[in-house]
Amino acid sequence: MQLKPFMLDIWLDQYEHDIEFNLAASTGPTWTVNDILTLADDETRNHFLNHKLVYSRPAGADGLREAIAEMQQVPVEAVQIVTGASEALLVLMWLAAKPGANVIIPLPGFTTFSALPESLGLETRFYRVRRENGFRIDIDEIKRLADSKTSLILINSPHNPTGATLSDEEMESLHAFTAERGIQLVSDEVYHPIYHGRTTKSAARLPHATVIADMSKAFSNAGVRTGWMIEHDPQRRQQYWNARAYFSICNTTTGEILSEIAIRKRDTVLGKTQEAASRNLKILERFMADHRDVLGWIPPQGGMTAFPWLLSAENDRPFCQAAAEHGILLAPGDCFDSPSHFRLGFAAAGDNFSTALDRFGSFVKSWSPNLVAR
Repeated sequence: MQLKPFMLDIWLDQYEHDIEFNLAASTGPTWTVNDILTLADDETRNHFLNHKLVYSRPAGADGLREAIAEMQQVPVEAVQIVTGASEALLVLMWLAAKPGANVIIPLPGFTTFSALPESLGLETRFYRVRRENGFRIDIDEIKRLADSKTSLILINSPHNPTGATLSDEEMESLHAFTAERGIQLVSDEVYHPIYHGRTTKSAARLPHATVIADMSKAFSNAGVRTGWMIEHDPQRRQQYWNARAYFSICNTTTGEILSEIAIRKRDTVLGKTQEAASRNLKILERFMADHRDVLGWIPPQGGMTAFPWLLSAENDRPFCQAAAEHGILLAPGDCFDSPSHFRLGFAAAGDNFSTALDRFGSFVKSWSPNLVAR
């Protein structure tokens, strides 16, 4: 077993701690511990400050699971807490790794989607989220890729890095297809419910779908490292619990308390992300129109990232390296197996987004690959 280099995190770790304007980030505006505690009542704040730093339960704290169940409108027993959606993916791919099995995932996509099944010896099949198709997730293509050996189909909506989304009808069609064939349908919803126009429902409403989500993206509380799985199948839930007991045992009690507060106050927390994303997306639309002679893009339907490209069709890594030297951090497209693109996050910068785009615009006007140091 060997994992391929995590190119995105290697890139971010190299630059993001000292960069002036981070437009590579895929989260929303940041929160402090004090910000979250301010949302709680006195009893909860006192509990946070005086709780014991002991093991939590492998399934997750009762209060946290109850808050997620209420949010997702599912029974409490359907909720399994994990250490971020990353651990959920690890659990799912580990359990899917049967001899001769294949999984179907998006391309481009988050590195973990492909790295985990490839490292476990699973045949990995890709459906393409194509620029030529308006970054549409093609349900018919997914269905054509499936066969009797397909163990799992992964949907990421809103999609990282393009911002593509599935409609409720498309998700229901895919759900019916997978349920009939006994294929596990996994819906990665870390960017739900941040939408720009058409909104869609969580797949948690569908009896044969598995939903994974976490606090990192839409909630923009990545530091608590809290994720969850919504599973209606009792046998699968037991498998998740057992795998989780081996992998990480439990979350931190501190992170679970903060996560419960944020979820119970989700109108405020998610509202902050949606407001920043909606406002900054309008600014980005004007920016892209001003630079349409150099940059192409398809506006995202959801989430907090866009996936532009250079009209010259060149590899974007030198462009991103030169931008970093000018204080602007972007994420090169080769981190998502799409080297002619780059990911641009438009919510994490918050009120500084306009200033960041001013700097980026000056760089774009001066850009020439011949000027990049070799």
